[in-house]
Amino acid sequence: MSNFNSADIAAFKDVWVFCEQREGKLMPTDFELISKGRDLADELGVNLCGLLLGGEGIESAAKELGGYGADKVIVCESPLLSVYNTDAYAKVICDVIEDLKPEAFLIGATNIGRDLGPRCAARLHTGLCADCTHLDVDVANYIQFLRESSTLDVDSQKWDMEDRNLKMTRPAFGGHLMATIICPRFRPQMSTVRPGVMQTQPFDEAGAAKVVVEKVTPALTADDIHVEILDIKKSAKKLVDLIGADVVVSVGRGISSDPEKGIALAEELAGALGGVVGASRAVTDEGWLSADHQVGQTGKTVHPRIYVALGISGAIQHVAGMQDSETIIAINKNENAPIFGIASYGIVGDLYKVVPELIKEIKAAKA
Repeated sequence: MSNFNSADIAAFKDVWVFCEQREGKLMPTDFELISKGRDLADELGVNLCGLLLGGEGIESAAKELGGYGADKVIVCESPLLSVYNTDAYAKVICDVIEDLKPEAFLIGATNIGRDLGPRCAARLHTGLCADCTHLDVDVANYIQFLRESSTLDVDSQKWDMEDRNLKMTRPAFGGHLMATIICPRFRPQMSTVRPGVMQTQPFDEAGAAKVVVEKVTPALTADDIHVEILDIKKSAKKLVDLIGADVVVSVGRGISSDPEKGIALAEELAGALGGVVGASRAVTDEGWLSADHQVGQTGKTVHPRIYVALGISGAIQHVAGMQDSETIIAINKNENAPIFGIASYGIVGDLYKVVPELIKEIKAAKA
């Protein structure tokens, strides 16, 4: 649009969420971001809008987004949007943003989101904070987040911040630091958000019933698309589902004396509890387990019913990825390990001796 000016901050309003779909099915990240977007929109006193792109019939999925907090869903339908294509999606999204001007735009940091976000930000001449793990607008909420999740002496600081700027927090320097980034001079404020870090709110039937669905006919032709998708091949690769797991048994550097045996014990314990095996970054860096097992700031954020930490010291980078678990059980030889500070139950002892006893007792209880 010729009248679009990303520096004209006063012209922008509302929080938007890009709602990713694959083969007509909404992704779990959509519900996480809509839930978080609802909080941000309430803090700003504006509406929350979902942006849904897809082929014919995708409008039928829009109502579900209202159940998680969306006030409105903008639906862009076109046969050219049936399958994700960077050219097509970037053009349609930028056209709609230039026309309606949201002040914040959230995208899931999925494979599609990581591809789409930077291109849209560049076209719109605005900033993008990638792979965020926390979002705030209200300064008081942000300060409380720092108080609970950082080592800063928060109460001795003077906080002179602009309330309407989105505070986007992400891991930096390999997860050893957390950086909070703002975009004060341009709009929309854009962020890709790591899947699994935001809590999904319970579904509300009343919200789904009252959400406004607005169809927009995209100005999109085949000439706008410079890459033709000839075929889609899906390969089956077995990856551990940490985010959806009810029980996670994670191993840390404490298995270094015998990694193979430590992992085998974790797998046996996870099997007895009906869970999956996770790991700290130290374990994946050593190559003892693949990266899809990693829990923490640079791995996955999990919220299981039970989290068992075997030989994990409890560095802040790891704790950030599992501290919201319902029950945390820690086993560590070091009685001063930080993990005991957040554990519901702690056992000081050698995991190679403790875990076999736990497995035996669990199996006996199930017999």
